[in-house]
Amino acid sequence: MLYAVIPAGGSGTRLWPLSRAGHPKFLHPLTGTSASLLQATVDRLAPLTTPERTLVVTGAAHAASVARQLTGLPEQNILVEPSPRDSCAAIALAAGVIALRDPKAVMGSFAADHLIGDPQRWAETVREAVRGAEQGLLMTVGITPTRPETGYGYLETGDPTGDGPLRPVAEFKEKPAAEVAEAYLRSGRHLWNASMFVWRVDVFLAELARQQPALYTGITAIAAAWGTPEQDEVLGTVWPTLPKISVDYAVMEGAAEAGRVATVPGDFGWNDVGDFHTLGDVLPADADGNVVLGAEGKPGVLIKDSTGLVLVPQSGRLVSVLGLHDVIVVDTADAVLVCPRDRAQDVKALVDELKARGEENLV
Repeated sequence: MLYAVIPAGGSGTRLWPLSRAGHPKFLHPLTGTSASLLQATVDRLAPLTTPERTLVVTGAAHAASVARQLTGLPEQNILVEPSPRDSCAAIALAAGVIALRDPKAVMGSFAADHLIGDPQRWAETVREAVRGAEQGLLMTVGITPTRPETGYGYLETGDPTGDGPLRPVAEFKEKPAAEVAEAYLRSGRHLWNASMFVWRVDVFLAELARQQPALYTGITAIAAAWGTPEQDEVLGTVWPTLPKISVDYAVMEGAAEAGRVATVPGDFGWNDVGDFHTLGDVLPADADGNVVLGAEGKPGVLIKDSTGLVLVPQSGRLVSVLGLHDVIVVDTADAVLVCPRDRAQDVKALVDELKARGEENLV
């Protein structure tokens, strides 16, 4: 049975002021239901694994909130990283801990903040990836692109191997310019890289040792002390020395060059909920295309002669909008955001400006 790892980090700066460093987007109910993105991720994994084989890697600031939301998970399955060291350290820590329990276990890594429209189809795709991982491949789940997206990385694939859907990954591609994205879409050989990974822990750790020996050595030392009286001391000493690098750069790109990576194309309504415009596209809207998120039990909103809005009333006061179109309005207790939907990606610049002004309490 699969071990599932959920890296739960980041602050979701493009969803400010709803998402903050102390309460990031994966803790919010952005699913169209009362479930948070994190809870929806765990629920989605239920057909593939058990709570005992589900691990969350999160920061010290979020560990208590994660535990409150995931009461069904064993306490020891919430792995707390003392500081952010990017995705490779987080995923490698989980792999090292799992390897102590089951040296040839298959693990999957799935972000805490993605939306999946068809969970059953997603689970079927992951099962195909597990079959590839059992053969010793480092597997990804690639997303069949639906548009020439410039905000995602891509996987360049080869021809399918055998009778199944597995394709070798020739190369990881950076976020492309618009004309390059158009060419990728036409080629039929490029998939979006959603950073969903499936592999045997021994295969991944061997590749980590080959490409990132310092990171491997540090993680091995931490994992060996995990669950012992020395855990906190070793973690506190070694963790800050680990390279800060994503798993894509650290392992997967080099492994693809060596012919060790394959992918399964998936088409299951994937969305990474990167900004409020995207949220407006995937959540239910009224007849005028207006999406209101989280107004239950609150004064809510008053909308007149307006279309295509994304409204997030969180302050407890009434939010009124008159004669506006394709606009985002987010109202929280200490900050209000108003911007055109086509500028949603630029919200991060506001967070950067607040940081530059020293107003960390607002980010």
